[in-house]
Amino acid sequence: MTTTPQPTTQMFRDAMARLASAVTIVTTDGEHGRYGFTASAVSSVTDTPPTLLVCINRQTKTHPVLLNNGTFAVNILSDGHESLSNHFATSAVSMEERFSLGGWHTGKCGQPILEDALVSIECNVSNIQDIGTHTVVFGEVSHINLHPSKTNSLLWVRRNYISI
Repeated sequence: MTTTPQPTTQMFRDAMARLASAVTIVTTDGEHGRYGFTASAVSSVTDTPPTLLVCINRQTKTHPVLLNNGTFAVNILSDGHESLSNHFATSAVSMEERFSLGGWHTGKCGQPILEDALVSIECNVSNIQDIGTHTVVFGEVSHINLHPSKTNSLLWVRRNYISI
């Protein structure tokens, strides 16, 4: 095992690459536009009230839009969504192009929902906290859509996709 007294940024990234994470596409729509990005930094916070968090880099174009819209959806991807995840993770791809792939509809709370996502969760921004280069956005859940025929989750670990 390798240890150091002061972890470097690269060492931290390498360590976090070993932590398996669900792959999601976070979307938002509203007065400030329709945007979306791939995220693995998503977590449940509490079930009373149902709340989750999403971490977003403050340098992205989506950051101010998500905060100004005040609502978002977390679309949890299943196996077979690798190319869609890559599409939404690429900053060179326009928002129009991102939403041209996959089947999207407007959810009950007005957010872009991936029709064949494992789960889609619509949220209202309830709190934000800036940490380093990112903003932690807390969302109180307003609606959940479970896809009945999808069973395998898409995960990101060691900089690769796996499905279980």
